[in-house]
Amino acid sequence: MTLTRPGRAGLQQRVVRLSVWLAFAGAALESMDSSASPQNAAPTPLAGADDPPSPDGWSGDLASLRAELDGIDDTLHDLLMRRAEVVDALVASRLKTPGVALRPGREAQIIRRLLDRHHGKLPAASVVRIWRELLAATTAMQGAHVIAVCETDAGGSYTQAAREHFGALTAMRMHSSPAQALADVSNGNATAAVLPMPSETETPRAAWWTALLHKDEPRIQVIARLPFWAPRPEGAPAVQAMVIAAFAPDPSGNDRSLLGLEMALDVSRARLTAAVIAADLQPEQIILRRDQGAQVAHALVEVSGNVEEGDPRLTRIAALLRRPVVLGGYAMPVGDTGIPGGAGRS
Repeated sequence: MTLTRPGRAGLQQRVVRLSVWLAFAGAALESMDSSASPQNAAPTPLAGADDPPSPDGWSGDLASLRAELDGIDDTLHDLLMRRAEVVDALVASRLKTPGVALRPGREAQIIRRLLDRHHGKLPAASVVRIWRELLAATTAMQGAHVIAVCETDAGGSYTQAAREHFGALTAMRMHSSPAQALADVSNGNATAAVLPMPSETETPRAAWWTALLHKDEPRIQVIARLPFWAPRPEGAPAVQAMVIAAFAPDPSGNDRSLLGLEMALDVSRARLTAAVIAADLQPEQIILRRDQGAQVAHALVEVSGNVEEGDPRLTRIAALLRRPVVLGGYAMPVGDTGIPGGAGRS
């Protein structure tokens, strides 16, 4: 609701309405029986109790409404400070996993729960933005961190998406290639990296996920997908990206997992899909690469649920040259599904 001061015309309308009301009240009093007993007399109205309705549709004056907003702001601020105290106590208690401040699965649970209970005129996208900044602030309380960004868009869309998710004030390092961003994480110069979404049309150099198949130390895995808020407001970055880090993702309750597979060049998409289903896994998207000059084919398979290393279903996938590698996973974004562009040649 927008509150505005009434203009001169509005004030004139109020004066006219008040004059009419006073004239009506005076006429009514004069018509009363002068012999009426005191107990039958109309009570004298309290000042302001029967003020005529405001012509602009809201009651109260501007000063009182601003005072109410100030009180609400103070309450919100008190709760924010209390939340920070609880986060600090959680860290001091050592109940949280040491060294891991980023918890994308837990953050997804928080935002989903808030969106489920949200109502009213405040846009849901604004709720997501407010809490993303809040989560970024409490993460920073637990230790400084840097986000590496592979920026391949001339308009800086990947950097915008990273700031939307990790906070406007989070330190970031920009790179022109996925390999550079991956190196930042491997070397400990960045906590996580934002990389373009895999696709079958990308060049071998851009297919950063194939580098994760080798399971080097530290182990790098996908931990999140951006953007988490999928219905994109006008002006918001529309690029799709994944976040990688040197730790495993934490499940959110509604997740997708990514498997890296290596197979013979002649294995078709249909045969691979059947093998994954036969292992009691539900494939959602498959990216299949048969790069020129390569001796083997590689596949990135997105499956439903949270799959971890040691899952017995992985050993049941036939037609592979070696055991599948779990490349991580992510919490399903609100209002979206799957890796785009996964369908392709067979």
